[in-house]
Amino acid sequence: MSEDQKRAVITGAGAGLGRELAMGFAARGVAVALVDRDAAGIEATRLGLPASARSLSIAQDLTADGAAEAVIGRIEAEWGGLDVLVNNAGFGAIEPFFEMSAALWQKTLAINVTALAMMTKVAALVLKRQGGGRIVNITSPGSRMALPNYAAYAASKAGVDSITRSSAIALAPFGITVNSVAPGMMDTEMQRSTERDLARAEGREDFDAFIAERTRRAPLGRRARIDEVAATVLWLALDAPDYITAERLNASGGMDRD
Repeated sequence: MSEDQKRAVITGAGAGLGRELAMGFAARGVAVALVDRDAAGIEATRLGLPASARSLSIAQDLTADGAAEAVIGRIEAEWGGLDVLVNNAGFGAIEPFFEMSAALWQKTLAINVTALAMMTKVAALVLKRQGGGRIVNITSPGSRMALPNYAAYAASKAGVDSITRSSAIALAPFGITVNSVAPGMMDTEMQRSTERDLARAEGREDFDAFIAERTRRAPLGRRARIDEVAATVLWLALDAPDYITAERLNASGGMDRD
């Protein structure tokens, strides 16, 4: 690896936005560490990278004890450090408000909040020693919405917003920026699965009409393309001025207006 080649860690790299991010970073000449509990998904992502891309595949459940230390330790051992962390791994499931379960809350918070916080802390220790770096978290417009059938997910993303602000202030003295991106409705596998469950929870039988109605909520009148959201993340990770930190960048077609 050349001394000036950047190294990016992408969690949730086995599908969806994570896969698109891996391809985007690799196209920019960045070495990519692909982290996901789905080993087959990681392999599919790796096979889609340019032949010249430098990559590292790490199959890991980030909710396991010591997972962050294991992942970052492996990357340090292989590459000598890292430059960018993208906390993209996430989970969400629909439960009607009066049917909420502790099990779903625990799973959602473990993946979306605790694992993200631990990855941020452990990666930041490496970035601090190196004199700087960038962290980008994936949040959601849902963090600011009242979503009674999606309460655990919405609360978890509010937690991501809080962690982004707190870690940005904690890490600013060390040249580490922390920002977040709030995507709009992307046609990923997770999004469509969630919307089908949401339609059922709301008693909506015409799924196509339900999707059209939700899409009209975006002022731009369409759903987000995955490559548009990936480009936003790449800008924050590679191109944004060093003075930008503790910010939330909305890529939601105007749904999130603040």
